[in-house]
Amino acid sequence: MNKFAILGLIVVLVVAAWAGIWFFVSGQIRQQVEMLAMADGETTPRLTCGDLEIGGFPFRFSVTCNTAEITSGDLTASLPAIDMQALVYRPTHLLAAAQGPAQISDAFTGNENAIAWQSLEASLQLTDWRIGRFSLVGEEVEWNDTLIGSDLIASSPHVEVHLIDMADHHQPDAGLASLAGYAVANDLAVPLAGIGSGEVTLEAELRNLPDDLRALDAPDLLRRWQQSEGELNLISLAASDGEDTMAADGTVRLTDSGLAEGQITVQSNGLIERFATAIPEPLRGMVMGEATDEGGFTQTINIRGGVVMIGLLPAAMIPSLFAASP
Repeated sequence: MNKFAILGLIVVLVVAAWAGIWFFVSGQIRQQVEMLAMADGETTPRLTCGDLEIGGFPFRFSVTCNTAEITSGDLTASLPAIDMQALVYRPTHLLAAAQGPAQISDAFTGNENAIAWQSLEASLQLTDWRIGRFSLVGEEVEWNDTLIGSDLIASSPHVEVHLIDMADHHQPDAGLASLAGYAVANDLAVPLAGIGSGEVTLEAELRNLPDDLRALDAPDLLRRWQQSEGELNLISLAASDGEDTMAADGTVRLTDSGLAEGQITVQSNGLIERFATAIPEPLRGMVMGEATDEGGFTQTINIRGGVVMIGLLPAAMIPSLFAASP
């Protein structure tokens, strides 16, 4: 056998081995996706596909879930298709895109909504199984109430959300990681709030989450987060519509019985005039807080035992997010 024949045989064996590995891995991917349909939809979200396609041979893995339905508790979301893919030589960088609109129904309240978009793309980069960076970008996003007809709730030509690993706060021995979050919505319209062209930016930190992505769908995630002294640090929430502005910062955590605790400070300018008809005259000052020298207001929102207090007024009750330990 001459050297060219030997070389050809080697090439054939390599290609055959590569193909075998690819089809084996694609089979494992199909099995894992199909297992998502076996979840109960209560403690773990359930994903079902009307048709599941696995492709991308030879250099990538592409998963397309057509007629997708996601169930989590009372919420069900239906989408025409979800596409996910990763390159064979870069399996820790996942890309995804979804076709809209998403039809969302709430079995408890009976609400029905539709979220449409021109494009919706996501990217996930992993370090081992730790989230390195997650990004979600939507263009021409529109959210409508579809229970009776179609009423616009909110729309924005550009929305993006990012989660970035805070490497300095990683605790490998404890299995904990922290994420810095950033979100923005440009030219936001919310008709019911009288917002025609608003801008919203959010900066926050999620401290002491599990550092393994696979643990984030655990039914006791919130309990584990609380026990790890986890907290949501709202660094900055800034919103504006014309000359009307609002800014907030603060920290929220959970008690060992699953109740929210924390404090948020809110500065506003122009909101009292915007919501003059919604807040009775005797309560406006108590709701908006103290007047500032700049003509705005500052207010402190305290959350104790799940009770949200705006100044001295109880405004809402946040139920326990997990059952207390026996």
